[in-house]
Amino acid sequence: MRLNRVHHVAIICSDYAVSKHFYVEVLGLRVISETFRQARSSYKLDLAMGDTYVIELFSFPNPPSRVTQPEACGLRHLAFEVEDVEAAVGELELAGIAVEPIRVDETTGKPFTFLRDPDNLPIELYQS
Repeated sequence: MRLNRVHHVAIICSDYAVSKHFYVEVLGLRVISETFRQARSSYKLDLAMGDTYVIELFSFPNPPSRVTQPEACGLRHLAFEVEDVEAAVGELELAGIAVEPIRVDETTGKPFTFLRDPDNLPIELYQS
């Protein structure tokens, strides 16, 4: 078996409208399709970055909480590459999004930072 690429990341949110706004309006992902699944009382929102399908955003009634601390066992965080971390931080702060101080990766020398989505999922911005 040979893996070609990551196909998508699935995220379950607690407030669909708030998370849809965050990922589409704040982060700028493009909606590919939006489906309401009546039997599950659930939305599925397919999102792309440019032409690349990247995120499935789901809503479910009363989803259980998940540990989201970066050092917890399991998924650590979602990371997006940006051209300029400092400029991205400025845009996010103008939108009222709290962002951690910019750090520098000791291995690559590139700047990066973290923010949280509406459900406290850690998101990293890493400079290309």
